[in-house]
Amino acid sequence: MTGAGKLLPGALERNALCVTLDESLAAFLQHLEAERHASPRTISEYGYDIAGLAEFMKERGSTGADDVRQVDVHLLRTWLGLLARTHAASSIARKVAAVRTWMRWLRRRGLIRTCPADELATPKVRRGLPTLLSVDAAKEVVEAPPSDTPVGARDRAILELLYGSALRVSELCGLRLDAVDLAGASARVLGKGRKERLVPLGSKCVQALSRWLEQRPLVVHPKRRTQDPHTLFLTVRGAPIYTRAVWEVVHRYGASGAGRADLHPHALRHTCATHMLDGGADLRAIQEMLGHATLSTTQRYAHVSMGHLMRVYDAAHPLARAKR
Repeated sequence: MTGAGKLLPGALERNALCVTLDESLAAFLQHLEAERHASPRTISEYGYDIAGLAEFMKERGSTGADDVRQVDVHLLRTWLGLLARTHAASSIARKVAAVRTWMRWLRRRGLIRTCPADELATPKVRRGLPTLLSVDAAKEVVEAPPSDTPVGARDRAILELLYGSALRVSELCGLRLDAVDLAGASARVLGKGRKERLVPLGSKCVQALSRWLEQRPLVVHPKRRTQDPHTLFLTVRGAPIYTRAVWEVVHRYGASGAGRADLHPHALRHTCATHMLDGGADLRAIQEMLGHATLSTTQRYAHVSMGHLMRVYDAAHPLARAKR
C-alpha cells in the first residue's frame, strides 16, 4: 500500500500521484490511534463514517471517484442531504466532525489544497437530560449484588466505582491491579486521550474492592485454571472484563435494585456528578474528578440539579436575600 507510510507533507508540491480514499483512511486511522490517542470507539466511528463517504463516491461512478482530491463541498452536501432523510441530527453532526477532521489532516499532509468540509454547517443537536437516579435508588442498585460469591463481590465493586468515582466504562475495564491504592483510597485512571488522573475511592468502595480482591483468585478459566494477572476486574473465565459485560451488570442490578431496566453505566456517572453538585461540590472539582477537558461539559449537570441552583440563587442573588 502506498498510503499509511508515505502520506508525507509536501505531497502536492512533489506532484504526488492520486491518493485513494482507502489509502488515506488507513493512514488517518493510524494517526488517530498513534498520535491523537483517540479512543477505540472514536476510531471505529470515524472510520465507519469516512468509509460511508467513500462508498457513496464509488456508487456515483464519477471519474476519479476514488481520489481524495475529488471531494468537494457540493459532493459532501449531497451525501449528507441523503443521509439526513434517515439519520438523526446527532448522527449527521458526528459525520460532519469525522469528515472535517479527516480533511484537515489531509490538508496538513499536503494531499489537498483546501478543506471543503470547513464550509459545512454542523446541525444543531438537542441534548436530552441525562438518565439519573435518586440517592435512595442509587443505593439500592449499588447494594443489590450478593457479596458472598466471587461474581457478586466483583459486581458490587464495579457498581461502587461507577457510581462512587464516576468512572467511564472504558476506564473501569482498563483498570489495573497496581493502579488501585486501597490504603490511600484512590485509583489512577487512564481516561480519554490517554490522560491519567487520580480519583478518590469512598469508604464503601474501598470495602467492596477489598472483598473482591479476596475473591479474585477464585475466578479462573474453567479448564486451564488461569487468569489475567494485571487487570482489576475479570470475567467468569478469568479474562479482562469487557464493556458489554459491564453493561449487563448495570442492566441486571438496575432492574432488580431500582426497577430501572434502562440503566446504563454512564447513567451512574451522571448520577454521581449530579449528587456531588447537590451536595455542594465545586464544578471545578467535579470537572477534575470526571476528567472533562472543558468546564462547559461539566456545566451540563447544573441544568439538571435544580436543588443546587436554588440554593446558590437563595445565597447569592440580592432579590432572594431581600425577600427573606
